[in-house]
Amino acid sequence: MFNTHTPEVQFAIQAVQQAALLVRQVQAELVSPALTKDDRSPVTVADFASQALVARLLSQAFADDPLVAEEDSAALLAQGSEQDLQLVTQFVTRVTGPADPRQVCAWIDRGRADSASRFWTLDPIDGTKGFLRGDQYVVALALIQGGQVQIGALGCPNLVDGQTPNFNGSGSLVIAVRGEGAWTTSLESPGAFQPLRVSVQSDPSQARVLRSFESGHTNLSQIDRFTEALEIHAAPLRMDSQAKYAVLAAGGGDLLLRLIAPSKPDYREKIWDQAAGALVLEQAGGRISDLDGKNLDFSAGRMLANNRGVLASNGTLHAPALATLAQIGA
Repeated sequence: MFNTHTPEVQFAIQAVQQAALLVRQVQAELVSPALTKDDRSPVTVADFASQALVARLLSQAFADDPLVAEEDSAALLAQGSEQDLQLVTQFVTRVTGPADPRQVCAWIDRGRADSASRFWTLDPIDGTKGFLRGDQYVVALALIQGGQVQIGALGCPNLVDGQTPNFNGSGSLVIAVRGEGAWTTSLESPGAFQPLRVSVQSDPSQARVLRSFESGHTNLSQIDRFTEALEIHAAPLRMDSQAKYAVLAAGGGDLLLRLIAPSKPDYREKIWDQAAGALVLEQAGGRISDLDGKNLDFSAGRMLANNRGVLASNGTLHAPALATLAQIGA
């Protein structure tokens, strides 16, 4: 069992739980079947509310720790965004107590920090299209120290046991601590933590590949060539967000790829999109690297500037997957 009593672990659990439950409230109240395709107001409100809440909690727990996060308040302060700012403030203050919009914006802007020898990184909602569609999304928080992820936490409102989609369940809180494994518990009422362990699948042709619904940052034709080269016949498991890392860690899948889209050859991953999930997978016995087999480098700022794409696996399948990626020129 890992040590749940360190201040950093307690903060990660509290912050991810409260933010994920707040995001779920926003989804329940603002996302409806009548929502138009172009109306992103609910995800805007949820994104900013989640970041404001985590930043405020971080200020209380570790006032000197920088936060590297996705959002800043400029969009909320732009003309025409007054209603969104008001809604963000209303949702945040349900948890924090009284605060005005200016204070909420200051909390959000705490996430504009640069990386340092020790810092936290946050994706306030990973999987925005899943959030709007009523599918999978997560709140992802990680502590990075000395260029390595030390703690990774995922709040997964629509997973149970860290791997099973359930849209009426208690959700999953997944947490990993370097050297102490990966664990899951109820998001609504964290208590008994259950260990996560990757699958033992060693036959590439039997691998279950996790794929995103979102295709903007990957190369679909190369993923198809990859599965054909490995003679994989199982249908892919489609899922948004770093929830895929929780599923991999729990043994519910075997491979995950982020290839480079032809339209964006210089695209590099943002650290908050990978940090928490990467540690969860590694501590469950899996492996994660870039497409060239290099470890992910979280010391290069807000982007994985020294890495090209991502390959994540149960560990056993990593070598054949890398060889196949080289074979197809990915």
